[in-house]
Amino acid sequence: MPLDHYITLGRSGLKVSPLCLGTMTFGTDWGWGSDVETSGRVIDTYLDRGGNFLDTANIYTKGHSEKIIGDHLGKDPAKRDRLVIATKCTGNMFKGDPNGGGGGRKSMINAVEESLRRLQTDHIDLLWAHFWDQNAPIEELLRTVDDLVRAGKVLYFGLSDHPAWVCAMAQYESTIRNYAPIIALQIEYSLKERTVEGELIPMAQKLGMGVTPWSPLGGGILTGKYTRDTKPTEGRASSGWINITEKQYEIIDALVAVADKVGASPAQVALKWVQERPGVTSTIIGARTMEQLESNLDALDIELADEHRATLDEASETPQAFPHNFLNNVKTVMQNGTTINGEHRDVWDNAPQNDSERH
Repeated sequence: MPLDHYITLGRSGLKVSPLCLGTMTFGTDWGWGSDVETSGRVIDTYLDRGGNFLDTANIYTKGHSEKIIGDHLGKDPAKRDRLVIATKCTGNMFKGDPNGGGGGRKSMINAVEESLRRLQTDHIDLLWAHFWDQNAPIEELLRTVDDLVRAGKVLYFGLSDHPAWVCAMAQYESTIRNYAPIIALQIEYSLKERTVEGELIPMAQKLGMGVTPWSPLGGGILTGKYTRDTKPTEGRASSGWINITEKQYEIIDALVAVADKVGASPAQVALKWVQERPGVTSTIIGARTMEQLESNLDALDIELADEHRATLDEASETPQAFPHNFLNNVKTVMQNGTTINGEHRDVWDNAPQNDSERH
């Protein structure tokens, strides 16, 4: 699938590229990332390849990520007009101010105004509530977003890093109150992190939210550069942020084996696996260098056979929280020797085997 084969995001008319350019690496203010010049080249290369979806946040590199985007695109309004610019609120940029972050009306209105200023635009195409604020009523957040949409400052709305039950309640509230709907869900999803398949992914599919996975390379763990004998020391790895378990090394082994078979890098295989998962619309990629960007974009060109997916699925299989594993196990009790929607289940031995055994 080429980068310019666009996909509608959730239950909306917004068309986005299958790979979204994440910009958390724009700016060196956090001690790692891309300088301003490199960030501009990354944007232009992504656009030249047909990409149209940028993802940032008010807090990324202390606001510098948004400013880099604004400064670069402000010079060429035509580029801005063809882009879908997504940014996030709820992160607190003001030390000591309890209303500087979160899902309250004051915080969200101020965050949007600040983002508009840094991005040098009059509207945000997609606004994400970055984190679930347990101290703010979800109704207040939804009403504030709806007001921003009606004012033309925000076009679409999504939730990032919220529990499934909160997302479901929010979508229900938006529906009955005729507020702007939630069209997308941003969550961590990769071969390394599959617990979202229990609740969040099915919820998004049922309620019309397109999924945009973040950290599809597991913070760099799925790039193939980490082995049992070597561990890079640059970037986030130097802070001790990355600690690899034996289970994750097994995933890396399977990833490297599949990459060798298909003639691609482990990172490209990991990206392709995520992008092909049910419910996923656009996978968020990051790049500190032009080489990383080009390699990540080329992931769309590789082909994974069923046997390759099976190898990766088996290595990364993740137990789900109750009741999901239980319900999967009792499908035999419900289906009892029948095939439903293409899935066959054996006869349940404890059921009556003939009419004479049935009381």
